[in-house]
Amino acid sequence: MRIAGPSRRGFLRGAAAMGALGGWFLREDGLEHVAAAQRRAGERPAEELARDEDFWLEIQQAFAVDRSIINLNNGGVSPSPRVVQEAMRRHLEYANTAPSRHLWAVQDPQVETVRAGLARAFGCDAEELAITRNASEALETCIFGMDLRAGDEVLTSEHDYPRMISAYRQRERRDGIRLVLAPLDVPLQDPADAVQAFRERITPRTKVMLVSHVVFVTGEILPVRELCALGREHGIPVIVDGAHAFAHIAFKRDELGCDYYGTSLHKWLTAPHGTGFLSVRKGKIAGLWPLMAAPEPRSDSIRKFEEIGTHPAANYLAVAEALTLYNAIGPRRKEARLRYLRDRWAGRLAEDKRVRFATRLEPEAGCGIATMELEGVDHEGLVGHLWAKHRIVTTGINYANVRGLRVTPNVYTTLEEIDVFSRAIEDVLANGLPPSITAPTP
Repeated sequence: MRIAGPSRRGFLRGAAAMGALGGWFLREDGLEHVAAAQRRAGERPAEELARDEDFWLEIQQAFAVDRSIINLNNGGVSPSPRVVQEAMRRHLEYANTAPSRHLWAVQDPQVETVRAGLARAFGCDAEELAITRNASEALETCIFGMDLRAGDEVLTSEHDYPRMISAYRQRERRDGIRLVLAPLDVPLQDPADAVQAFRERITPRTKVMLVSHVVFVTGEILPVRELCALGREHGIPVIVDGAHAFAHIAFKRDELGCDYYGTSLHKWLTAPHGTGFLSVRKGKIAGLWPLMAAPEPRSDSIRKFEEIGTHPAANYLAVAEALTLYNAIGPRRKEARLRYLRDRWAGRLAEDKRVRFATRLEPEAGCGIATMELEGVDHEGLVGHLWAKHRIVTTGINYANVRGLRVTPNVYTTLEEIDVFSRAIEDVLANGLPPSITAPTP
């Protein structure tokens, strides 16, 4: 297991001061706590471990977060662990000692190790995975890279991400295609209803489907495998928007049966900000144009999707540390913990009939993301109130047919923070919002 540590001086200073701890010297990056958590976990089931606060206390120490703020908007972008931030600094400093040599001759080849690690985690071949700057870049490579003609139709849901819908709207204006939005019930009572909503809107002109794996606005886990099968049934390629799925819920690519998958890594993997990946099945690479010009745009090389000009390698290289931490925790353990955190606040607040959820709380319906509506409460005002009075960061939702407050904790979130949030919402339910909220939201 590759683990990047602090500087040699800092390492020796800590070791001299504290000695050894279970075979690990005390380190500035918090990984000794992860090692302690691994020893504690043993072979216990993920659902049991999700409730072990001593285990998660160790994991929490890997993050250098500001505990004067309760960040419940990790679905937007998550803080990186200390070991990731240290790796970023180290790689940036090294690149700057001789940029023209170190960026291209040393660091670019090292990115191949990161590619291989991400491919193993996702369940594809390394030659099927391009490292990108975010999910938007990955997905827009597919959106703009597929050949479409005037009159062709693209089918997605009204709950897909606004930037992806905007990208297809641009193709509508430039190329004369037509975007079709399938409605989704809130909450979705049966996953088969989502499949049916897509099926009913397929026509002979439908050439592409875009499907969210986890819906950003509700947290709903959509039946991607069935939707990909629906696409194959009609000869329609399916692009999967996995921005909120990878490193959030445990899965492998071939469980989904998808050919195109794009995700961000700075959300649930807690990788450096500005990292993501695009996976394209080998037989589909040649037919997909790169977003930016490549020397051989119709080649079957996955690297043609990485032709973005000079860029820092540090962001990509530090993904290795985020991936190491994720693997150390374990995908199913992390999924179970995120669902446990959601259920702690959502189950408590669901007892009040004035609280309505955009997603069912059954395990198969969602995980760490949940959006709730409070009857009679202005949710933009609620976001401001939570920040002004409690320094709690959340997200107000007003999109398609979804209204409410989206809440997204992560593995560094403590039960105390969850309970502070719950009490703050209960206070609003009991007393309403203050007459005026003057503090700006973050």
